[in-house]
Amino acid sequence: MTIMRKPAILFTACLILASCQPKSSPPSDQMISTGSHRLQIYIEGKRIPTVVIDAGIADQLDKLRPLQERIASVTQVITYNRAGYGQSEPGPLPRHSGREAEELKALLEKASVPGPYVLVGHSLGALNMQVLASKYPDDVAGMVLLDPPPLSFILGQEYGDLAVMAEQMTAEWQSIADSAAKSIDVREKARSAFFRMIASEHSEMFAETARLVDAVSTFDDIPLVVLATGKPNPAFGEVAEEYQRYWVEQSRTLADKSTNGKFILAEGASHYLYLDVPELVADIILSVVYEVRAQ
Repeated sequence: MTIMRKPAILFTACLILASCQPKSSPPSDQMISTGSHRLQIYIEGKRIPTVVIDAGIADQLDKLRPLQERIASVTQVITYNRAGYGQSEPGPLPRHSGREAEELKALLEKASVPGPYVLVGHSLGALNMQVLASKYPDDVAGMVLLDPPPLSFILGQEYGDLAVMAEQMTAEWQSIADSAAKSIDVREKARSAFFRMIASEHSEMFAETARLVDAVSTFDDIPLVVLATGKPNPAFGEVAEEYQRYWVEQSRTLADKSTNGKFILAEGASHYLYLDVPELVADIILSVVYEVRAQ
């Protein structure tokens, strides 16, 4: 099997692209304590239901701002940085979806933002949102999942060779964290905390996070849209096209967990759907918002 080297994978995972749209209202950027540590939260817009967006691994809230600005004229939108990301303080280990879902729940309560919410999660964020929705169903009005990782893959049931590549990525991030921790430079120590957080998130994705997501049997009848990319990832080498078909079928299955679930395939878009097809992603989120308002 041909697999992209670790530095190239790491670069791809951390690459941040951005564009700007006119702001609809003055945003609010705050640091709020969840009890053990403070998290950075960015609030824009005023109407309900509030849309809450959780990014993928290694992606900070700045990457989501263009999407946030697209929909803030219609409804209130919240993005935030998980523990150790951006200005957010590092949180306790391990960083699995159960812990991160509870921290997001606490953050929304401390920010005095009432539910029910429309939850939007990309990649790892989609796993976090599934766990949050299962723990607090009364707080969830709808959900949009952007290219969520296949459940049977993170459970270790399929594509074991690719799981080895994932382990290498985790080790690479932990190595960066360990190296930066030895520095006397304050910025390097902050960098160490960030990579320690994402290394733990990535490791837990194939352990406790996978177990928690697997335990979610249904989302009842909430409006649910699962959007998947139709473009194979070259990082997966010779099995890229086969793996992409598998990923799509897993996404279709996930959409069936709600009796009001829909699956949409974004042909030609990469894993970063909200960067490649921002209009489509915004329209899908707003369609769920409008459906919730009509109920």
